[in-house]
Amino acid sequence: MPQYISQEGLEKQKKELEELKLKRQEIAQRLEEAKALGDLSENQEYIAAKEAQAFNEGKIVELEQLLRDAVVIENNRKRGEVHIGSSVEVRVNGKSKTFTIVGSEEADPVNGKISNESPLGKAFLGRKVGESAEAETPGGKMHYKIIDIK
Repeated sequence: MPQYISQEGLEKQKKELEELKLKRQEIAQRLEEAKALGDLSENQEYIAAKEAQAFNEGKIVELEQLLRDAVVIENNRKRGEVHIGSSVEVRVNGKSKTFTIVGSEEADPVNGKISNESPLGKAFLGRKVGESAEAETPGGKMHYKIIDIK
């Protein structure tokens, strides 16, 4: 399944992956030091290092999968419709709000970045300026009027 991501988000994920790969050496060193302390069954340093290794390796696998499935969002204005990568200015309850439609990995609703898979993201996709969108939110059903698409 494709993972939609911006070029900026892709670079951020690549950087995190490289940092995690570099961290492998540090964790391996911690394991060696802990082994030198003796009995591994009750060695808290060894247990903590093994947990850190498992977490680090799991995150590496997750990021490698994300990067393998990544589809970089091109911010082109397809026929004036909302698409992944669009910034959408809407009017809701008499107030203007702007949302950017992003892939699920980059979603940050507090900062106006909503996932294409969220109810609101789905409601906006394919809409044009002047159209209305309706979405079920935690606060109930909301009606949005699309003012501008960038």
